Amino acid sequence: MALFSSLSEKFNHIFSKLTKRGKLTELEIKEAMREVRMALLEADVNYMVAKKFVADISEKAVGEDVMKSLTPGQMVIKIVKDELTKLISSDNQKLQIASNPPTIIMMCGLQGAGKTTMCGKLAFHLKKQGKKPLLVACDIYRPAAINQLQVVGKTAGAEVFERGTQNPVKTAKQAVEHAKKQGFDVVIIDTAGRLHINAELMEELKDIKKEVKPTEILLVVDAMTGQDAVTISESFNNDLDISGVILTKLDGDTRGGAALSIKAITGKPIKFSGVGEKIGDLEPFHPDRIASRILGMGDVLSLIEKAQEAVTEEQAKELEQKLRENSFTFEDYLVQMENMKKMGSIQDILGMIPGMSAKVKNLAIDEKQLLVNKAIIQSMTKEERLHPEIIKASRRKRIADGSGTSIQQVNMLLKQFEQSKEMMKMLKNKRGMRGMFGR
Repeated sequence: MALFSSLSEKFNHIFSKLTKRGKLTELEIKEAMREVRMALLEADVNYMVAKKFVADISEKAVGEDVMKSLTPGQMVIKIVKDELTKLISSDNQKLQIASNPPTIIMMCGLQGAGKTTMCGKLAFHLKKQGKKPLLVACDIYRPAAINQLQVVGKTAGAEVFERGTQNPVKTAKQAVEHAKKQGFDVVIIDTAGRLHINAELMEELKDIKKEVKPTEILLVVDAMTGQDAVTISESFNNDLDISGVILTKLDGDTRGGAALSIKAITGKPIKFSGVGEKIGDLEPFHPDRIASRILGMGDVLSLIEKAQEAVTEEQAKELEQKLRENSFTFEDYLVQMENMKKMGSIQDILGMIPGMSAKVKNLAIDEKQLLVNKAIIQSMTKEERLHPEIIKASRRKRIADGSGTSIQQVNMLLKQFEQSKEMMKMLKNKRGMRGMFGR
């Protein structure tokens, strides 16, 4: 599911009407702003936040510069994008790193928000940046919480510090001492959650905060709880003075109103968002990119970053060489398919391309087709993979039988393969293959 798909679709509909008109009257802008407010409220954005947001846009949109512009619709969209970015932006958006290691990150939140899993994802994210994180088990009340942290720690490749059911404040203190001695430069403390906010939970969190003086206090909230996520953020912030928020399940939230309300209500930034089930499905929250995606403008920078993670510079160089020599084979096609899988779902990738987000919703994308294609390629002989031009009728039937598919599916893959070669040639001619990956 594309990020903020429902809100993005509504905004697209509203602004497409504006851009079709040569000039705009004040009445037309006011009507569009009324629709924007309704779209925000339906997306579960806080009422006061939506009201102020629309008022700020209206004030700028009915100005003389917009009314007399040759492209007033585009100018209104630019104002909305700027205000949307401002709404969710903060000066301290990035994760703070302590000048004197270790950086101590205290993770908190209610049960069910995905806090323990998020500790592992954050450790994995920091490991990719060259850090050496230590996970600390301070949730001694929820059954199997320590075991769960050990499982996610193993997946993330991070050590877990635990002292059973001893006092969590004591465990946190010992963990920081252990980190200093063993050279860990980041300590991630998984604190206890409760089903509801209560005084006992807050007192324990305050005691841990007082003892270890964390660099960051990050609150993990479930984006799918809508307005409850904002209320929870406000409560934790009042008691703990959190430094930021991590939103989980943002990929499954068609509304996304919590993301647009939290910073306005608490004054604290969203620093990361969970966008999937895998250990690597954690993204830094970039307000300008999120605003672009909501308005259907794509997110090219995130797309490039995903491509850089999936494809090494050596692979990009090798692919460019093969395209230049016209020696791109099914072996290479198989590698590219695997790289695509690493980048995420095809729907999300297409949603990052400018102008594609509105079309993606109605696009029937069968992710299973990649598995079918893989089975067909693996049923080919090495010679056939290297020289697809030799695959004639009799060979196609054998490949179809071997892969449990039909001759039509084999024909379709051969056609896709030729189209992919042509598309990659075009990209090569435009910027060079390595240029496409920002290298």
